[in-house]
Amino acid sequence: MSLTSEVSSMVKEIIRTLDESNESLVTAESITAGGLSSAITSVEGSSQIFLGAIVAYQNQVKSEVLGIDEAVIAEHTVYSQEVAEAMAHAVRAKFGATWAIATTGVAGPGPSDGVPSGTVWVAIDGPVSQSLELSLAGGRESVRNATVATAIGTFTRILRERSRQATTE
Repeated sequence: MSLTSEVSSMVKEIIRTLDESNESLVTAESITAGGLSSAITSVEGSSQIFLGAIVAYQNQVKSEVLGIDEAVIAEHTVYSQEVAEAMAHAVRAKFGATWAIATTGVAGPGPSDGVPSGTVWVAIDGPVSQSLELSLAGGRESVRNATVATAIGTFTRILRERSRQATTE
């Protein structure tokens, strides 16, 4: 994945912010299949804050490696807020990281398990946790790239807001 200058700038900001606060980041990826960790590690200095990633593309990996309860997957599908949040929490705990970002969804073409193509969940777990659902248009690569950019943008916004709050306190 080649990063836009905007995404690259945000990754640099993430690296600088986490390095200054001695914090770390990990990812658990399904829909992005390593694209998010690749985007982060493509920027110089990432080794200071990035611990690693788990690409849990298959449900078996989500349950056996990340420990996601199969009942949660069965009830909500892997393309859900519940699974995205469980992935983020599990990878953060597994690596002992400060922050985790998880991605799951349907890149297409077409629906999966009745979930439309372009349905994506991004979950961030850490001192501030948030999850968001995306409805993206376009082909597989477009959906995956937009997921990476949105995950990075959302995490950057969370770090900025946390920094603003710390400054006003």
